[in-house]
Amino acid sequence: MRMQETHMNTNPSVTVVIPVFNEEGALPELIRRSLAACEKTECLYEILLVDDGSSDRSRQMIAEAAETYYGKIVGVLLNRNYGQHAAVMAGFGHARGDIVVTLDADLQNPPEEIPNLVTSILAGYDVVGTVRVPRQDSAFRKIGSWVVNRFAQRSTGVIMHDYGCMLRAYRKHIVQAMLDCHERSTFIPILANSFARHTTEIEVHHEKRPVGDSKYGLWKLINLQFDLLTSMTTFPLRLLSVVGAIISFFGVGFGIFLLISRLIMGSDWAAEGVFTLFAVLFIFIGAQFIGMGILGEYIGRIYHDVRARPRFFVETLAGQSRIAQ
Repeated sequence: MRMQETHMNTNPSVTVVIPVFNEEGALPELIRRSLAACEKTECLYEILLVDDGSSDRSRQMIAEAAETYYGKIVGVLLNRNYGQHAAVMAGFGHARGDIVVTLDADLQNPPEEIPNLVTSILAGYDVVGTVRVPRQDSAFRKIGSWVVNRFAQRSTGVIMHDYGCMLRAYRKHIVQAMLDCHERSTFIPILANSFARHTTEIEVHHEKRPVGDSKYGLWKLINLQFDLLTSMTTFPLRLLSVVGAIISFFGVGFGIFLLISRLIMGSDWAAEGVFTLFAVLFIFIGAQFIGMGILGEYIGRIYHDVRARPRFFVETLAGQSRIAQ
């Protein structure tokens, strides 16, 4: 389907989508700074705070903020935790602005960068990514991000250096294209770049987390890598064929080597070949399990997509946007 390019007027509207999960300590400052940053854009704006099933006071605080700042803040309250990217997609579904900015709630990416993103979009880009400078994360997180960025660059063909940063800006038609996709597992920055014609990235400040701990533990990071790996490319399936061919080649070569060695040195040199056979067996069993695991990831995602269940369920909307529908 050919997409029509969106032409913005001189005063576009801006929607800021912020997924929130157990951030009661950061919310007051987040709201204050986000409102101040949006005012500097001199655009009509709305801030969508998406509560992703928080178990602390975040949900109540979002509802109160929507009432206090009526017309500027809207609370999108999900019935349970669905994950960051699903929460962002829920925000996209209620966004009314011509420009949509996404932002984490932990204040590591300052809301004060919002006007810079809006300015970059107005320069004619469809997607504006960001690079965190200087990066205030552990070495483990930095290494994981480097792997993700390299893989994303190869799978999309779009060279961006920090796909893991949620502080990004999109034109409305890019957001609508993402909403039209029905897969359950999505990696939003890569999905957006697959529809964008003109992309760029800017440097943004990165701060240490002022309160609380990161919601991305080891297991969530692993799940994120699988979402990235299987949602945008079939490269792992092709890689399996290559790896299988290589293993088969070495297996045949090793078999010839064993045969020649037994003829020259006899069977006593390697305990009658028992341990060698075990080693070869373990190599092939390991390769089979790796292959089945990757195939299982794809089949599992096909299963979820075929069921066509909603990615999220919005239980309540708090507040009302002043941007016309």
